[in-house]
This record gives sequence, C-alpha cells and structure tokens, in this order.
Amino acid sequence: MSQSQLALRSGVAQPNIAAYEAGRRNPSAAMVERLRSALRPFPREALEQHRDELKRLAEEYGLSNVRVFGSAVAGADTVESDLDLLVTRAPRVGLLAIAEFATAAERLLGVPVDVVTDGALPADHPILRSAVAA
Repeated sequence: MSQSQLALRSGVAQPNIAAYEAGRRNPSAAMVERLRSALRPFPREALEQHRDELKRLAEEYGLSNVRVFGSAVAGADTVESDLDLLVTRAPRVGLLAIAEFATAAERLLGVPVDVVTDGALPADHPILRSAVAA
C-alpha cells in the first residue's frame, strides 16, 4: 500500500506518514494503532484475493454454495467490517464444524467472518435475497 493510499484510509496526512517511515517523527501508540488498523484489508478485498481458497476451505468443512451478503456486497465495508458468508451445509455438518470453518476463514482472509447457514432461512429472508456468489 502506498503512503497516499494509507493516508486516505487512515485520515493521516501523507507527509506525516512519510516522516514516520523515515524516522523523522515518532508516532504515538494511538497513531500506530490507527495506521495498523488502516492497513487491514477491507473484507471485499480479502475475499477477492482469496476467493478460490475460501471455496476450497468451505468444501473441506462440508459446506457449499458460499455466498456473501452485507456490507461487502453493498460496497460499504470498512477495515473494521466483518465478512458475512451464507453457506449450505451437508446434513452431517454440525455447529462445531461451522464454527471451525469461521475461524479458519478468518485466518485465511485476515478479517472477521460471520457464517450463516441457509437451511433454516425462509425463502423470502433478506439475507437470501441479497446474497451473491462468493
């Protein structure tokens, strides 16, 4: 990520970032956290980078038809957003496997992940209507 991109995401002036990088200024702990937070990927960026890996990971846990809903689909996600996934589970897949998949997906993507299964959702549920293929 360039200094300009980091400045845009963090709200910190680019010359200040350049000064921190060159060692001319020392950032406070709060500033370091602000910059570190801004370096995290947006959930939609993480998904784009790891889409195929995420689908393979889902298959390993007995999950299929991976879809995305929420802020990442709407283009309203931020570095603090999570990635909302809708999946279809095989009959033998239980809650523990879904939780393990969510944890593994978070490690893969580097962003928080929420997983919803489609089995109990009514056909007209807003999540089903808004979800798009991952």
